[in-house]
Amino acid sequence: MIRFMQNIEYVKKLDLPWEKLKGKTVLVSGASGLIGSFLVRVLLEKNEQIKVVALGRNMVTAKNVFFEYWDSKYFTFISHDINQPLTEDIPSVDYLIHAASNTHPVAYAMDPIGTITTNVIGTYNLLEHARKNAECRFLFASSVEVYGENKGDIEYFDESYCGYIDCNTLRAGYPESKRTGEALCQAYIDCYNMNIVTARLSRTYGPTMLRSDTKAISQFIKNGAKGEEIILKSEGSQLYSYNYVADSVSGLLTVLLCGECGEAYNIADKKSDITLRDLAQLIADYVGTKIVFEIPNKTEQAGYSKATKALLDSSKLRKLGWEAHWSIEEGIKETLDYLMKI
Repeated sequence: MIRFMQNIEYVKKLDLPWEKLKGKTVLVSGASGLIGSFLVRVLLEKNEQIKVVALGRNMVTAKNVFFEYWDSKYFTFISHDINQPLTEDIPSVDYLIHAASNTHPVAYAMDPIGTITTNVIGTYNLLEHARKNAECRFLFASSVEVYGENKGDIEYFDESYCGYIDCNTLRAGYPESKRTGEALCQAYIDCYNMNIVTARLSRTYGPTMLRSDTKAISQFIKNGAKGEEIILKSEGSQLYSYNYVADSVSGLLTVLLCGECGEAYNIADKKSDITLRDLAQLIADYVGTKIVFEIPNKTEQAGYSKATKALLDSSKLRKLGWEAHWSIEEGIKETLDYLMKI
């Protein structure tokens, strides 16, 4: 827990224009998730009289995640499904960070409608809420998946790249709805002159990951933390960008506070580009176990990304002053050390 709080301390001490948030109210959707829960902690620990409205569906989960802040005058949790319009008891806010989404393969396969509606209808409902306050700054947490498959014409995806997505598949629900969410944000900028920025996150991991998460890296980490064999369900040649959760959150905050309205920014770092097999080996070596191969079941196959190479160029974000702090080796060790202790 000590190391985890040091991660929070690192982010809250970054050289960012925190004064913009002083005394303001920030709404975070997906507040109990991997990224949302870390972000909420940073905002509350910053101690700039920032009021945080945490939005999530499960009150019990939220109490477990935020027990130390539950009675704080700066923290409010509201149980709400964002696929429904926000009610009048949800206050107007100065900043709204939309981080709610299904983000793992089994959810894509088992809840394809919920995956799409959260990214489209949920985004619409949150934009409508933000529109009530003309000064509200809206951050849409998007994904590397909007780039689709690498067509072989580029090494790193910059923000203007657009790869191929077969929209006539179940798996397309996630990337296509994220693309639609981004397009909806652009429509609100044009129609209502709203102040909106987009962050495209690489594959994120860390101590705050949900136990239900079925992403490959999450499965590797969970098995490693229990001292079990690391199960690889492919050849492992897929090459992806990853980010430790603290770096993803520092990237989100940089986009929120420094990004230009209407722009999208990649959050990634070359020190964390790695193949799936090398990632599995890294975890196996650290915990003293081994890799085994297993054929994925039909549900898992339906939810897996078809992209074999997805690396993000973060030079646009770095021009705003952002730099990643944790390499993949450092981030994996931080995560495993924390999970093995608890």
